[in-house]
Amino acid sequence: MNLLKRNEKGQTLIEYALIIALIAIVVVVVLRLLGPAIANLFQEIVDAL
Repeated sequence: MNLLKRNEKGQTLIEYALIIALIAIVVVVVLRLLGPAIANLFQEIVDAL
């Protein structure tokens, strides 16, 4: 019974790690796509000052 609980904890940890990795990949992709637009927006704000 303890072995089963230990395996479930390890499985849950791996599932959380996969979710975090997926979120990190999505964030990187979104930043790469929107990066130039965000940079231009900040540059316009700086130019206006």
